Amino acid sequence: MDNTLTPTPISSGRDDAWRKELRAALSAKQRTAIERVAMPELDAAYRITCNEEVNCGLTPQQAVEEATRCMDCPTPTCMQGCPVSIDIPGFIKRIQRGDTDGAAAVLRLTSALPAVCGRVCPQERQCESRCVYHKMGKKPVAIGYLERYAADHGARPEAVSVAHDGAPRVAVAGSGPAGLSFAGEMAMRGYRVTVFEALHQIGGVLKYGIPEFRLPNSVVDREIDYLRSLGVEFVKDCIIGKTLSYEQLIADGYAGLFVASGAGLPRFMGIPGENAAGVMSSNEYLTRINLMGAGREGYDTPVAHGRRVAVIGGGNTAMDSVRTARRMGAEEVLLVYRRSEDEMPARAEEIAHARQEGVKFLTLHNPVEYLTDDTGRVMAMRVQRMALGEPDESGRRSPVPVEGDIVEIPVDMVIVSVGVSPNPLIPNAIEGLEVSRRGTITVADDTLCTSIPSIYAGGDIVRGGATVILAMGDGRRAARAMDEAIKAKPLA
Repeated sequence: MDNTLTPTPISSGRDDAWRKELRAALSAKQRTAIERVAMPELDAAYRITCNEEVNCGLTPQQAVEEATRCMDCPTPTCMQGCPVSIDIPGFIKRIQRGDTDGAAAVLRLTSALPAVCGRVCPQERQCESRCVYHKMGKKPVAIGYLERYAADHGARPEAVSVAHDGAPRVAVAGSGPAGLSFAGEMAMRGYRVTVFEALHQIGGVLKYGIPEFRLPNSVVDREIDYLRSLGVEFVKDCIIGKTLSYEQLIADGYAGLFVASGAGLPRFMGIPGENAAGVMSSNEYLTRINLMGAGREGYDTPVAHGRRVAVIGGGNTAMDSVRTARRMGAEEVLLVYRRSEDEMPARAEEIAHARQEGVKFLTLHNPVEYLTDDTGRVMAMRVQRMALGEPDESGRRSPVPVEGDIVEIPVDMVIVSVGVSPNPLIPNAIEGLEVSRRGTITVADDTLCTSIPSIYAGGDIVRGGATVILAMGDGRRAARAMDEAIKAKPLA
């Protein structure tokens, strides 16, 4: 079915003439009769043998057909669910017209990382959850699939640095999604931006936390290269608060600092046996494999290999861990989660892919002890059966133990994925920086300015744990606020 229309320039806008032309192609009834596209993906038996990206992306025909489903609502409720306010109907209808380059340009007006967001953002809980199709009892437009398509296939607009030698300098601590978003926004506003990264690769959690079968490093690198072309400078192996102090930044002439150092401090449960050999955090496990190449040819990074692996948790990081364990050769992989599957915060797609790849789920159970052999290595875990009680602060029903119902399960490796805490280095290093009881940096809700006027913060160091797109939204919001503050009165 070919509904491709004549491409129009990015500046044309979505006006009445635009809508009239688009709606002449198909009636609303015809649009709603089109079934939502299914994402092509690698076969499960093959993909657990490699690190290739599971989702294969839409074909041009699939993209045009899915874009045709979009009703181009006069008041697009989908945009209300987007933390960075992407013009969703604007880029989607350009795909329908065959103007993929224009669609990519629309995305880059508000998003520094569209190819990343199209792959890892929880669209089903954000933009797609607001789609008008829900009111009709139908599946929403596949906004995430279309965002990925436009970002992957649309030409990148020619990047030109707008900063000049006398432009103010701003620093960014951390090169994760919040830091990259802030850097891109400030570069486009004419600032000289330097991003300081503690690790040896740029990308933060996008590199060390998300496996390549979900987000290839080459995709992240392309987005970083685009920021470089905007004039953003990147400094690796530099820890703000240790290698370089905040006072040195000010002395070097930086007008402001955006802290995006993330939440990379793993949490454990504090149960007996947790210090046994073979028990590790998901942070360590994924960092060794994703960032440091453990298990790959040409890399010497050691990592534990289990035959019977248990992963504790129910979020996306837990899903990444179970799926990685399968690719690292584990014969049996068990996901242990204290609530039911309905309460799992992981994306539905991640859960489905894990099942396809042979991961077993043990919900409504919680480990209470790890047992070791004579060498001190974990050999089994004791898990407590749970039942759901009253809802907690998050609205999910709290798990409560079923008295006396404990079972023992043999395992030879355990990966703990029960959350993270904010990186304490910068909060501890900068005197006068206000910090919450949870260790997060305290900021003003509207500006993300900290207790020190020249310092702003966003992402996990403020939220304690969030999605890529929420962190990016923080970066954009902080950039706008810092820009206004610098223009009103140079920061000291």
